[in-house]
Amino acid sequence: MNIHEYQAKELIEKFDVATTRGRVASTADEAEAIARELGDVHLATGRVRPNGGLVVKAQIHAGGRGKGTFKNGFKGGVHIVKSPKEAREVAEKMVGQTLVGRVVNKVLVGESAEIAREIYFAILLDRAIAAPLIVASTEGGVEIETVAAKSPDKIIREPIDPLAGLQPFQTRKLAKQLGFEQSQTKAAMKLFDGLYRTFIGCDCSMVEINPLVVTKKGDVLALDAKFNFDDNALYRHPEIAAMRDVAEEDPREVEASKHELNYIGLDGNIACLVNGAGLAMATMDIIKFYGGSPANFLDVGGGATEEQVTEAFKILIADKNVKAILVNIFGGIMKVDVIAQGIINAAKTVKLSVPVVVRLEGTNVEKGKQLLKKSGVELIPADDLADAAQKAVAAANPKSQKPNPKEDPKPK
Repeated sequence: MNIHEYQAKELIEKFDVATTRGRVASTADEAEAIARELGDVHLATGRVRPNGGLVVKAQIHAGGRGKGTFKNGFKGGVHIVKSPKEAREVAEKMVGQTLVGRVVNKVLVGESAEIAREIYFAILLDRAIAAPLIVASTEGGVEIETVAAKSPDKIIREPIDPLAGLQPFQTRKLAKQLGFEQSQTKAAMKLFDGLYRTFIGCDCSMVEINPLVVTKKGDVLALDAKFNFDDNALYRHPEIAAMRDVAEEDPREVEASKHELNYIGLDGNIACLVNGAGLAMATMDIIKFYGGSPANFLDVGGGATEEQVTEAFKILIADKNVKAILVNIFGGIMKVDVIAQGIINAAKTVKLSVPVVVRLEGTNVEKGKQLLKKSGVELIPADDLADAAQKAVAAANPKSQKPNPKEDPKPK
């Protein structure tokens, strides 16, 4: 689950992480009102006084918003404004418009900072060491991947003992490595500690601050924040779960989550319905191996019910790009004949409009195959995964298949 920048700032403020003030607006009127409240406005000119500048930021779940261009031609999703009136004008050009493929429904109106220096700082869950890892660099404000490729020596990595937590000597070392002056060290250490407490307290898989800035006044601030959460721990954080913005997500993925299905939409034309994440990945790989392109990742889980299978089929055929469906089921915990009956009932309920290739294996597989054979439902059986993938690719791309000279009465 991802959240917006304004929501991220609300979270880090709860853990005493220093940041700029700001509020979110859904309309141009709200943006102007917030700018008037936050800004030190000169009554005679209606402009924000020096050192009291404001910024308007588009709120979307996507990177590259600062350099992006809206479909209406307006350039940039981040703008410094000099008056409440200008904040309104900028918000009018952003709200309801599309930026880097996302519709902007809200803007953040906040204080701008006079930046002297930018730093990259993130806390990640490193599965290789089974512990949190701090990744930081003096090269802030740009993509960390670019820094890693061009200047790997400028990336600092600091593993954290999951039992002891982030220690003061580590925050002090990081402050020194990142070039903070002695007068800024205490503030930097406090900010690092607050971000780590945020990471642990909110069950995050990532907290990224880019940029973390030092202002011309010497203040150390988290200017922008991005979060990823461990979805399995969200039951402990209903207040964070409530921050979910389904308007920013693929509607198919939202629908799948309602039925506890693990779905990720892709750009291909062969839909996959599989039980088990590893088997789903293998299914996608073998489709590519035989020249096809998967339309999705869909794991219905080891204990899929008939209702879940039915909903899965509904989601798959709702994708207009789908030309064939490959069902790949291994009955380990679940018996194959039970799953086969679920597939049959689901196929009858949904009224499938594309070819469906079915490969079954596992406990009671012969019973399952007999059920499919006697069902009267038009399904294409497959003997193994390779056979299933080839049949799915052929069904999805019938025109690309070369004619068989033995079957074609007029071979060319």
